[in-house]
Amino acid sequence: MPVLNFNPFPTLVSERFILRAPALYDDEALSILRSDPRVNQFLNRSPTTTVAEARQFIEKVQANIAANQSLYWIITTKESDHLVGTICYWNMEPELEQAEIGYELQSAFFGKGIMQEVIPVVIKFGFEQLHLQKITAFLAAGNEKSIKLLERNHFKIDQALREKLEKEEDLTGLLCYSLTRPA
Repeated sequence: MPVLNFNPFPTLVSERFILRAPALYDDEALSILRSDPRVNQFLNRSPTTTVAEARQFIEKVQANIAANQSLYWIITTKESDHLVGTICYWNMEPELEQAEIGYELQSAFFGKGIMQEVIPVVIKFGFEQLHLQKITAFLAAGNEKSIKLLERNHFKIDQALREKLEKEEDLTGLLCYSLTRPA
């Protein structure tokens, strides 16, 4: 079983983007992201309505990182430190060597290939540095762009996972995907 230690925080880099730790100064951009109806369309969460709520969310995320319970990256371009999106590992289960991946983009950046560029970097980190054996993803059945993103990155529908989790929670309208570490 891997021992998780996110200190120092693992900054990741792709060709065009930097994935860095969340900072309190991200509160305004995160508020915009988490209140955008286009972003929230397929997410099961209440929209953030104030910058103060976004700041509280950042503080919660920072505490989870400090406790080695999740990783949450702010995606920025190499030219600007301004948030364009986020990507994370959460619902981490070290005993199963498994974590759930989640992601979102500012709607102004939809369709620009950002997630297709950064998700392989995060997957590689998960398998090579966190020693995950399985990465899961749960998404709304109508979220065609996210379905295509996951499938392009070799995620497959995981019916066994769905059946296991349905005993514990309501998964109505959700698809369960997973990616197993290559042998």
